[in-house]
Amino acid sequence: MNLSEARAKLKEYGQEHVLRYYEELDETSKRELLKQIEETDFSVTKMCSKAGKPAERGVITPLSAMELTEIEREKERFAAIGLNAIRAGKVGAVLLAGGMGTRLGSDDPKGMYNIGLTKDVFIFQRLIENLMDVVKAADAWIHLFVMTSDKNHEATTGFFREHAYFGYNEEYIHFFKQDMAPAADYNGKIYMESKGKMSTSPNGNGGWYISMVRAGIRDVVLKAGIEWLNVFAVDNVLQKIADPVFTGAVIDRNCTVGAKVVRKNARDEKVGVMCLEDGRPSIVEYYELTEEMMDAQDEKGDPAYNFGVILNYLFKESALNELMDRELPLHIVEKKIPYMDENANPVNPEAPNGYKFEQLVLDMIHEMDSCLPFEVVREKEFAPIKNKTGVDSVESARELLKRNGYEL
Repeated sequence: MNLSEARAKLKEYGQEHVLRYYEELDETSKRELLKQIEETDFSVTKMCSKAGKPAERGVITPLSAMELTEIEREKERFAAIGLNAIRAGKVGAVLLAGGMGTRLGSDDPKGMYNIGLTKDVFIFQRLIENLMDVVKAADAWIHLFVMTSDKNHEATTGFFREHAYFGYNEEYIHFFKQDMAPAADYNGKIYMESKGKMSTSPNGNGGWYISMVRAGIRDVVLKAGIEWLNVFAVDNVLQKIADPVFTGAVIDRNCTVGAKVVRKNARDEKVGVMCLEDGRPSIVEYYELTEEMMDAQDEKGDPAYNFGVILNYLFKESALNELMDRELPLHIVEKKIPYMDENANPVNPEAPNGYKFEQLVLDMIHEMDSCLPFEVVREKEFAPIKNKTGVDSVESARELLKRNGYEL
């Protein structure tokens, strides 16, 4: 994209201020800004007018899960199905690792955080070790796709190299960057991070697949013959990855997506729960649950909306690819956005000052024909690290790891 084309694109969306300092930039910075303008979808800023308006939801009804008792009965059969798929190269894993460890007091990527007490135990290391358990059981390597972000790509790839990929076969690890979306003020004007760069943020946990495709990673998926992708978040250090039992159950039930879930520990626990929306699988967020829904019971007398998602999903790849022809909803999120002010001074706001735009994985699930919620034991597979102390913290994760026999 040349300068005149950039000006025309910016004018179309009322973002001409992006080039205010263009003439002051060196040649490299000019090229990088023009490239950023070319790659940015400015149409999202029109969503600002819809901010604050609740999203319209369809009719929400319960969706039953495959519970622990049934899983235990079928465990060996499911495992055999899953291991066969893994050995045939049909299962890949996708690690969502675009975030930083800011809430943990770290300036590094979240996966680089060290949770060890007497030795180094990094979050990335724990996840690789979990995946290695399956590699050893199947006697077959599993392709791992690691999604980074614009802000942490170099640090993440360098960290993996520095630690020799924690013993994993580097030929089976593929890094790609998550697509970024512009961040805007309340009037839809894009913030500038510096004179030569717009303020952007990752496009949400629902943007992982389109980011894979745009990065050319789907070519690897197709060449390897991968039919199933297990996508999971970086912060849960106890989760099983490419779990043969989970994989086998989803394949056996002929579902297009499986979702690992845990039984809620309180009726109002702050987790999204599996449901049906207008007869299709979906997730209803905890703040959308009404008193009536929280009190609803199933035929066994248990809470009808009782299973919370832990961001560990198994998607049929062909069904994901069909989503490329559809437009997923875009969500507007109010955030604190660092920016450059009128005098070109950096500002770190103490309160929310604008919007970021995200796609969410729950909308991907709602586009699927069928979903298998698959119950796992919370204490064995759910140790999220979101805070330094307290609930879902480094402290609580360490305690759970120790209870499960891991040395820290």
